Amino acid sequence: MELSWMNECLTLNINGQVHELDVPSTAPLLDVLRNHLGLKGSRYGCGLEQCGACMVLIDGVAAYSCSREIGTLSGRTITTVEGLGSADALHPLQQAFLDEQAGQCGYCLSGILIAAKAFLDRNADPTRTEIAAALDANLCRCGSHPRIVRAVLKAAADMRDKEAR
Repeated sequence: MELSWMNECLTLNINGQVHELDVPSTAPLLDVLRNHLGLKGSRYGCGLEQCGACMVLIDGVAAYSCSREIGTLSGRTITTVEGLGSADALHPLQQAFLDEQAGQCGYCLSGILIAAKAFLDRNADPTRTEIAAALDANLCRCGSHPRIVRAVLKAAADMRDKEAR
């Protein structure tokens, strides 16, 4: 009989790198990202899938990492906010958020960037209303919503322009 708290050797693809991990299969993905891999971009907010601060992409779909057990992710591709771009080559969303000064405290931004990325991958030419609906699961207490929506609109336009070239 295997006990759920026992460690397992898991192989995960995170931000394009393969990681061999020896962790309990029931450990939350967020804990593994932050405490075992040093990827601090995803934040712990509520632990109840209510705020979106912990969002990551799993096979291109925005998902909460606070409650996702690591043992369910074998063979899946995980992207954190650190995997979107680099300091030398920001993702268009990251650049647009800087250009529009869309972040105030920044606590929610990693989850919002992830949710926006997943949304723009599905809808390259969104309206303000569609963006607001797509980001509804992400809480921002600073009141940056108008700048966030403006930044997503800008990123969408920049991505369309880049694709057209």
